[in-house]
Amino acid sequence: MEACLLTEEEKVKICRVVTEAGADFIKTSTGFEKGGATLEDVRLFRENVGAKVKVKAAGGIRSVESAKAFLEAGAERIGASAVIKEHLKK
Repeated sequence: MEACLLTEEEKVKICRVVTEAGADFIKTSTGFEKGGATLEDVRLFRENVGAKVKVKAAGGIRSVESAKAFLEAGAERIGASAVIKEHLKK
């Protein structure tokens, strides 16, 4: 989903739909809209999806430190191609 385009209420409703549909993952964003993953969205998703649904944080994660923060917030998977690009520059 593109969480940056939705209200909190819409995000919670989508979490319920994703859970009821039996999805394995819910993803914060594609990274192509005005905003990417936020720690708040990851926490909100984790609180509102079923126990079997995993959270993927994606979009705008640009450092190892921020990736760790998203994992600590409840993400089980990170979409972080920008981290790899930054690491390869060093």
